[in-house]
Amino acid sequence: MKVLITGGSGFIGTNLIQSYIDQGVDVLNLDWNPPLNVAHASHWREVDIMDAALLNDAFSTYQPTHVVHLAARTDTDIYELDGDLNEYVQNTQGTQHVLDAIRATPGVERAIITASMFVCEAGYLPRHDQDYRPFTLYGVSKKLTEEYTRAADLPCPWTIIRPQTIWGPWSLRYRDVMFKVMNKGLYFHPSKKNVRRAYGYVGNVVWQIQQILQAPEAAVNEQVFYVGDRPIDLRNWVEQISLELTGKPVRLLPTPLVKGIALTGDLLKRVNVRFPLTSTRFDSMTQDYLAPIEKTYETLGSPPYSTEAGVKEMIAWHKTDAAHVPQLAGRKLRAEAPEQTVATV
Repeated sequence: MKVLITGGSGFIGTNLIQSYIDQGVDVLNLDWNPPLNVAHASHWREVDIMDAALLNDAFSTYQPTHVVHLAARTDTDIYELDGDLNEYVQNTQGTQHVLDAIRATPGVERAIITASMFVCEAGYLPRHDQDYRPFTLYGVSKKLTEEYTRAADLPCPWTIIRPQTIWGPWSLRYRDVMFKVMNKGLYFHPSKKNVRRAYGYVGNVVWQIQQILQAPEAAVNEQVFYVGDRPIDLRNWVEQISLELTGKPVRLLPTPLVKGIALTGDLLKRVNVRFPLTSTRFDSMTQDYLAPIEKTYETLGSPPYSTEAGVKEMIAWHKTDAAHVPQLAGRKLRAEAPEQTVATV
């Protein structure tokens, strides 16, 4: 087994590569960023998926048996659905380059292509795999990722995954935003209860990816799987993180007050003043966002990590290794996994 991972220097990729190293599996990371984990340097080759010739050469030289395509531009800042898709050319043309490279490599036995749960807006549960309702230009680009995969006529079994909101060790956004303000005592959370979110601990996502690559072909070929955990209660999850990180319960504010602060953030954003809380982030803290994850559990089984175990591993990483990882602002951002950062002030 020789596993080639595009975007392996990102959050999910770093965890996936470490798991394969621990298992003694031959793994190669193609990414235009160096690895987050310096111990992975020998498994990295600097390749931009937009450079088709260099990408094809890497495939030809390595001759992978399994491919996991994670590389992408993943921010969701552009909400105009008719905007310039060239802003997300990595997700369209870049994915096409990866599909072409897979097709040109006869030894590939399995392929996983990463899309996103943002191919559908919050509150909309798709009726079938090709029922789309994107609400950002990023979501549109990931819809095209899926359509290109279906049209690629790959010579091997393929699977599309849609990560939920993923958290865990090696997430720079949680390190640089949520944990920083929690440690300063400046984090608060709306008092609203029972907000259910489609989140996922990265260790479980890694396990699900590996299960897909090893599952019987008939169970996963040409299928779409959401990857992550069953819905969590957002406030309980934040509470667990706060207690593990600071030893203190999370600070709660009345939800209407938080909404007012978010509206202030909207006004400041219009005059190009950065503010950590806007209506978009307020919505992510107070609205349900679910995804049809049950198919994944029925096909692959239950993943190994509980929420409590995942929180402990994430905070342990934060307290021991996180300070040695480069700042997010200093990296080229194509290979990060989709995340929604919980709002902080």
